[in-house]
Amino acid sequence: RASLLETPGAAVMSTAMNFGSKSFQPRPPDKGSFPLDHFGECKGFKERFMKCLRDNNFENALCRNESKEYLECRMERQLMAPEPLEKLGFGDLIDGKSETKSEP
Repeated sequence: RASLLETPGAAVMSTAMNFGSKSFQPRPPDKGSFPLDHFGECKGFKERFMKCLRDNNFENALCRNESKEYLECRMERQLMAPEPLEKLGFGDLIDGKSETKSEP
């Protein structure tokens, strides 16, 4: 019978197993859970946002208008809790003002 020291990988497995013994306290998301968009009510907004991200090499600062519109859609349809746009970081985009992408 081989001892733990003679079994390849046993020490690694033993160490990895110890991590599981620590108590992990999961915590809920900051904003809580929200319903999925099962009926696709905001699908167009989501797709425009995702296209913008892909077109801009996933530089999210360039897609803030699309992000704002998507979140507004979700709030209007009770798919997330209403929040002031300023609190979500879009205060500068209210009334169409934008410091990111300019229209040609």
